Amino acid sequence: MVGNFRRRFAADVEPLAPAEPPPLRTLVTLASLVEKEARLDEERPLIAGVYANRLRIGMTLGADPTIIYGLKLAGTWDGNLKRHHLTEDSPYNTYRRPGLPPTPICSPGLGSLQAAMRPAATDALYFVSRNDGSHVFSRTLAEHSRAVERWQRQYWRERWRREREEARAARGGVR
Repeated sequence: MVGNFRRRFAADVEPLAPAEPPPLRTLVTLASLVEKEARLDEERPLIAGVYANRLRIGMTLGADPTIIYGLKLAGTWDGNLKRHHLTEDSPYNTYRRPGLPPTPICSPGLGSLQAAMRPAATDALYFVSRNDGSHVFSRTLAEHSRAVERWQRQYWRERWRREREEARAARGGVR
């Protein structure tokens, strides 16, 4: 497995390296975040670009997958990320701790490694899921807050409302 990684890395990732490439551990850790966040291959470089921008300016990464990984390590992950999880102290809480988590959070694929080696040049500092595998990328907190309202809060309120109505209809309209 290690031999295969080294061969593929040398052939498909190293040629993308800038003049001063990041250390391998840094690259693999960043790529693991991209792997967990991205569903669409074309978004991998953008997600890596957002994280690279945040790292460059000393901003926390605010990556939900790192929180989930920390909860899994602690044996407390119940499948539902809650607001209080974002404030708990953990080496994997990238909402509270600046920089990358101490280790990769998964084994990243080739596309994520390539994206981490050559992130997209973007002004974006934020992204939020559209709940269809794609993301909205934002440059400012105000833009991001509007996207979160639209693609998370409104989406989930509407989904939960529909589910309640369907459940009520299935019971014959009885509460």
